[in-house]
Amino acid sequence: MKVRRNKKQVPSFRKLLKTSKVKLENKLKNKQFKQQSTLKKYRKEQRKLRQAVKDAVSKKPIPLEDPKEKRPGKRIEREEKEEEEALPLDMMDEDDLQLMKDLGQRASFLTRDLSSSEPVHARKRKHERVIDKYEKIPRTLQTAPEKELIHLLPIKDKSGIIPQTREKPVIDSNQDEEDQEEMEPEEEITEEPIKELTLEEHLIERKKKLQEKKIRIAALASAILSDPESNIKKLKELRSMLMEQDPDVAVTVRKLVIVSLMELFKDITPSYKIRPLTEAEKSTKIRKETQKLREFEEGLVSQYKFYLENLEQMVKDWKQRKLKKSNVVSLKAYKGLAEVAVKSLCELLVALPHFNFHNNIIVLIVPLMNDMSKLISEMCCEAVKTLFKQDKLGQASLGVIKVISGFVKGRNYEVRPEMLKTFLCLRIKEVEVKKDTEDTNKQKKFMTFKEKRKTLSRMQRKWKKAEEKLERELREAEASENTEKKLKLHTETLNIVFVTYFRILKKAQRSPLLPAVLEGLAKFAHLINVEFFDDLLVVLHSLIESGDLSYQESLHCVQTAFHVLSGQGDVLNIDPMKFYTHLYKTLFKLHAGATNEGVEIVLQCLDVMLTKRRKQVSQQRALAFIKRLCTLALHVLPNSSIGILATNRILMHTFPKTDLLLDNESQGSGVFLPELDEPEYCNAQNTALWELHALRRHYHPIVQRFAAHLIAGAPSEGSEALKPELSRRSASELFEAYSMAAMTFNPPVESSNSKRKDKVLQGDSFLSEEISQLIKRHCSEVATQLPPDFTKYLETSLRFYVKKEEKSE
Repeated sequence: MKVRRNKKQVPSFRKLLKTSKVKLENKLKNKQFKQQSTLKKYRKEQRKLRQAVKDAVSKKPIPLEDPKEKRPGKRIEREEKEEEEALPLDMMDEDDLQLMKDLGQRASFLTRDLSSSEPVHARKRKHERVIDKYEKIPRTLQTAPEKELIHLLPIKDKSGIIPQTREKPVIDSNQDEEDQEEMEPEEEITEEPIKELTLEEHLIERKKKLQEKKIRIAALASAILSDPESNIKKLKELRSMLMEQDPDVAVTVRKLVIVSLMELFKDITPSYKIRPLTEAEKSTKIRKETQKLREFEEGLVSQYKFYLENLEQMVKDWKQRKLKKSNVVSLKAYKGLAEVAVKSLCELLVALPHFNFHNNIIVLIVPLMNDMSKLISEMCCEAVKTLFKQDKLGQASLGVIKVISGFVKGRNYEVRPEMLKTFLCLRIKEVEVKKDTEDTNKQKKFMTFKEKRKTLSRMQRKWKKAEEKLERELREAEASENTEKKLKLHTETLNIVFVTYFRILKKAQRSPLLPAVLEGLAKFAHLINVEFFDDLLVVLHSLIESGDLSYQESLHCVQTAFHVLSGQGDVLNIDPMKFYTHLYKTLFKLHAGATNEGVEIVLQCLDVMLTKRRKQVSQQRALAFIKRLCTLALHVLPNSSIGILATNRILMHTFPKTDLLLDNESQGSGVFLPELDEPEYCNAQNTALWELHALRRHYHPIVQRFAAHLIAGAPSEGSEALKPELSRRSASELFEAYSMAAMTFNPPVESSNSKRKDKVLQGDSFLSEEISQLIKRHCSEVATQLPPDFTKYLETSLRFYVKKEEKSE
């Protein structure tokens, strides 16, 4: 026999969580009211059915007395009417009359109460009493609803386990209606208008509520931290506070709970990924400690999952800008909640890359990197950068790179450049190469059984077996497997990065993503396969010649080209003269204004182009670059001048014959042509570095020091040698160290040591004695009504100036 399954679904945890105490009470009342209404409907249907049956058999003889009819008068009238309608007895035979009487004594399916469980054709006695018939008629008493039992915790004693139950209280509907009718007038009488609070009282009340919630959150968090395995269920209680309904403190409490749960998960989460148990593991018997650990892990994973779902829902609510039915949180508060939720997701992304649902967090964070809100976009990009910097193995980085690459392609490359700039933080320094180099590191082979039997004795074979077993165990413990796995992950990651870069170079050359792509290619170009070098250099040169790029983007192209040639490209016979020419003729585009930041890229390019490729660089080219760099140092900011002079110092050490630029006498024929854009043919050997004398009088002391150092021939010892803090730093480091981005002078300007005067001069002390006496005399005179006479004052002043000139002569 098939058992019918209950199709009613069990309510999910989220639905139960949203149900408050008030809703539970309302549900209980609704259930009881539904039961009572169903019962009333059932009685009404039975009453109608009986009445229909009576109407159907009203014209037939009624053998049974109706127990409901208490009035004999009506009964006699009813019988007389039926006798008049019935056939006369003299027209019937005696056998037919007897048959009609017998049929009248039997109950047919029309007169039978359908609520009875008695069979239709039950045998009855011929002479049945009226009282027995009355007893068999179904009662119309009100049936009480079945009482529900609540199962309590059982009690265990010596005899065994005793189950405990309690009847669920059922409230009578009639009594409820009467009580409500009685309470209504009382409520009307006792109802008072709600007292309106002032702003100050409202703030005090809110502060009190908030303090209570904070104490509650702190108590739950402390209990969980003190013993996570025993108090894992309190996570559910703390998470339920994310549904805070009090509009005064709802937003603040939810933010506090989000941050508290985030910190809790960071602290109590184990350092391994929790996998679901198999059926075999569930059926096996285990110890109490193991069972407790399993319950803790299951509870932790489930609560962590629900917490992430809540954070995702908050972000979606903010994106969709839809108010909830409860209307507890306003639209303005959605953004604040979403920012806190995104901040928590970013923290979990960085702190728990090994734990469950990390890929789900990545899928949430990556689209937010391209969000319209600058704050959220920067927050997510910084989290991804931090993850790339901390990821040593590369597993988490690979997951993020896959999602970013798919997102960029799906948006048709219309994303923020910051998304691609995060690739620069990848910790990829080497990848898998061809198997030719791997064959050199062949693993040690162990002896076969036949070889041992031929060469070794029985005791030696025994010792050899133990030695090989130990060696295998040590090999497993080594990090060789981790290194191979790391290289494999890095190779796969870099392939995805280059696919993204090459797609943009091919399809979106005018995209704002191009600078980030060129910068990324410049960093990882040495890891590109040699087969792509020729095509890549052609693409880079065509981009430069097109003129669509900005100056900084063209510098990135030059930098990428030389990074390609500095790695595996050394084996290729490629002359990058066109890139040297481009950089040489565009150096004067740098100045102390907006392009000053491009000096850092130029310094990096010069390091790759000249210093690292010293064997492929001619002396004429080196002289031309040194001369043009000294000229450039005159009209850039101090930090740029320091970086350029530091590069010249390195070039003078790398190419010792360039010291002829410090001599006034010309070398060879020809005249220096500073306007020529070809460094090989500008005759730089026929000029001198007169710019160093101008830089020696620069207002910045470090620029003065470098200029004096280069004029002396860049010595490593002596009075003109640089201090170690200047000589040991690279040009890029010096550029950053003396940057003026913070609007401060580095080193700070020394304060003047002028002696402070003891006496402070007042206004009268600046006047001569004659003028001061004149002022006193005129001030002491009494004012008169006569018109003022200016001639006498003019004579006095003339006499005073004449005397002053005589004294000076």
